[in-house]
Amino acid sequence: QVQLVESGGGLVQAGGSLRLSCAASGRTFSSYAMGWFRQAPGKEREFVAAISWSGYRLYYADSVKGRFTISRDNAKNTVYLQMNSLKPEDTAVYYCAAGAGRYGSVYSAEYDYWGQGTQVTVSS
Repeated sequence: QVQLVESGGGLVQAGGSLRLSCAASGRTFSSYAMGWFRQAPGKEREFVAAISWSGYRLYYADSVKGRFTISRDNAKNTVYLQMNSLKPEDTAVYYCAAGAGRYGSVYSAEYDYWGQGTQVTVSS
């Protein structure tokens, strides 16, 4: 069992930056791929980024490529999402997820564990 707790969300102006963190419990964190997803009001949950268990394979949605960076620190059981050049359309609740094997996936159904989410609001 893995429990995930996100933090770092908040209100930021367009063009600003935020760094989300997701702290995981459990001794098997380093064996899981991790992902970030987001859900805006009235929209379906969408993939943002994923990272393999080793940190060497990275995946990004086209909408965030070049602006967001996913990373992980297995010693701290934590995955991060650095978000730069934020836009109003990035406003959403951001969720971290664990699972999807060792290499990650863009599909939410392949993840086994989810955090409670953290709100990110970007004002124009």
